[in-house]
Amino acid sequence: MYSDSINKLISSLRNLPSVGQHTAERFVFHWLKSGKKEVTELMLSLKNLTEKVKSCEICWNFSDNNPCPICADKMRNHNVICVVSEPPAIPAMEKTGEYKGVYHVLRGTIEAADPSAINNLKINELIIRAKDKKVIEIILALNPDLPGETTMMYLEKQLAKFNPKLKITRLARGLPTGSDLQYTDEITLGSALKHRY
Repeated sequence: MYSDSINKLISSLRNLPSVGQHTAERFVFHWLKSGKKEVTELMLSLKNLTEKVKSCEICWNFSDNNPCPICADKMRNHNVICVVSEPPAIPAMEKTGEYKGVYHVLRGTIEAADPSAINNLKINELIIRAKDKKVIEIILALNPDLPGETTMMYLEKQLAKFNPKLKITRLARGLPTGSDLQYTDEITLGSALKHRY
C-alpha cells in the first residue's frame, strides 16, 4: 500500500516497545508532513546516541562517560549497591533523595517463558562486585511482579553462596504489585527505600 521506504520505516518502528502498526504509521506521516528539519534533528540525536553513549564498566548503566557519573562520584557510598532491572529505575530512585549508594543494572529480569535469557543478564558482574569485602549491603530494587520476584529470589541464593555475611535487602512493600518502578511517585518509592527489609 505504501512505498518501500515508508513500509521499511514502519516495520523498523514496530520493533520498538508498545509501538503497533497504527502508531508507527502516525510517526512516519508526522515526520513526512513536518519537513526535513525535524527528521534531521532526530537522525542527529540517534547518531549521537550510537556514537557517544556507552555502558558503564562498573554498574552497566548507559552514560556518555565510563565510568558513569554515579560510579565515579567519591561522595557516594560504594559499600551499598542497589540492584535495578533497567536504567530508567535509577532516575526514579535518585528523585527520592533517600539513596546515596551506587547501582547495578541487570538489563532485564528472569522471564519464566525464556529461562535461557538469564545468560544475558549482568548477574555474574554483580556477583564479582559483591565478592568485594567492602560491599556490606545489596538492595534488590526490582519491580514487585512475577519476573522481579523470581529474579530477586535467584539473586538472594546466588549472592549468599559467594558472600554469606553480605546483607541482602529488598524494598519495603507499599509499591503496588505489577507496577513499574520508574513510574512510581517519589513519596511511595522513598518510603519503600527507607523501610526496606
